[in-house]
Amino acid sequence: MKRVIMILSAFLLFVGCSGDKQEQNMSITVNLRYTGTDGNARKFAEEMISSGTVAAIRAEEGNLRYEYYQSLDDPETILLIDSWANQKAIDVHHASPMMTTIATLREKYDLHMTVERYTSAKTPETENQFIRR
Repeated sequence: MKRVIMILSAFLLFVGCSGDKQEQNMSITVNLRYTGTDGNARKFAEEMISSGTVAAIRAEEGNLRYEYYQSLDDPETILLIDSWANQKAIDVHHASPMMTTIATLREKYDLHMTVERYTSAKTPETENQFIRR
């Protein structure tokens, strides 16, 4: 019985460690849609860029991508694609003074948000034939 418990403990430790390592190697992408009125979402993105806040975020350790896009279907919506190396990098970013700047600008432009999170995954070989590089 003691041996079974030791083997089970070793297995659980292995699974826990391998899961943590796998999580550390997965990047995280967050899609944030900012919606407002009277062009405010675009004005927000423009001020984020012109104030240097975007450049500062892009320079943060672990930031992989920070880009704004305008919706063709809804000119009052701006999409931010925000990618990070791991959750720790996001947590450091969220604890930074830049979050106060971002929150203040969101209020200034009266924006509302929707958020979607994704983790990275390798593209299956079966799909590579459809990707033009």
